[in-house]
Amino acid sequence: MRDTRESRLLLVLLIAIAFALITVDIRGGQESPVDGARQAAAAVFGPVENGVAAAVDPIGNAIGAVRDSGERHTRIAALEKENAELKAELGSDDRNRNRLRELDGMLKTAGAGQYGIKGAQVIAIGAAQGFSWTVTIDVGARDGIQRDMTVLNGSGLVGRVTTVGPSTSTVLLANDPDFTVGTRMEKSDELGFATGQGDSPLLVQLLNGKAKVKPGDRLVTFGSRADKPFVPGVPVGEVVRVDPAGGGLTRNIYVRPYVGFTKLDIVGVVVQAPRSDPRDMVLPQKPKPAPTVTVTVTPPPPDGQQAADGARQGEKPNQNQQAPQDQGDATP
Repeated sequence: MRDTRESRLLLVLLIAIAFALITVDIRGGQESPVDGARQAAAAVFGPVENGVAAAVDPIGNAIGAVRDSGERHTRIAALEKENAELKAELGSDDRNRNRLRELDGMLKTAGAGQYGIKGAQVIAIGAAQGFSWTVTIDVGARDGIQRDMTVLNGSGLVGRVTTVGPSTSTVLLANDPDFTVGTRMEKSDELGFATGQGDSPLLVQLLNGKAKVKPGDRLVTFGSRADKPFVPGVPVGEVVRVDPAGGGLTRNIYVRPYVGFTKLDIVGVVVQAPRSDPRDMVLPQKPKPAPTVTVTVTPPPPDGQQAADGARQGEKPNQNQQAPQDQGDATP
């Protein structure tokens, strides 16, 4: 429709009629004269509105989800934080239990050897001195620590103190290639010198080239003069391999250390040596072998033997019955 004077008048007239119908409908209420027309329009356009609503609702839901996503994200973040805190608490409890077990084992070792120890915690790995296998512990000169003191834990020999600061100390571990300690074999008392080999077993040179030794034999520290750097009787490890005797003055054996050098936490520095050599008292108890159960199976007798036994058992009642008959014949 072109924009003319007549079209404008027609538009104004339609608007006026629409307002008039709206006014009549509002005033008429349920008795409105246009109610029938409204119902007819609803019957025609209702299905169309439902289809449009069904298509639009998912979009509305998505918009609502986006609108609420901020609150949901905040809630999820809070739950994740709570879970992380709970995991941290559980992890802390597990660690505390492990440390208590380590401390308990170390105290038992110290008690068995009558060592006076100062407890410490490993706080760093490696040191500025250039050693390959060292740790730093959180005790030093203020705690009575001195150079060349023995360091142990609940499993056995850890190393020796090499450097002492006011509040920390450096420990050279027993598996370091520069580490050497005198050893003594359990029961046989064969002496030797153990040297660290990093991740490999300790190399021990026995002074007796003809010494009898086998895998499973155990070693302890022999001890040093004035108990420095090593006190006697500290468990070192267990023999895992023996080189054949070659007729030399010494014999090489390989020893798996009791201490796990890659998982050190609680250690003890021996600040007071025992009054006497504990010998083998600090070594752990060997597990007792499980008792052997012996089952004796008796084979059944052959079928022929069973028949013969049955025949003999059947004859015995006849003999018993014959005895009274003989006695009756002998009676006058």
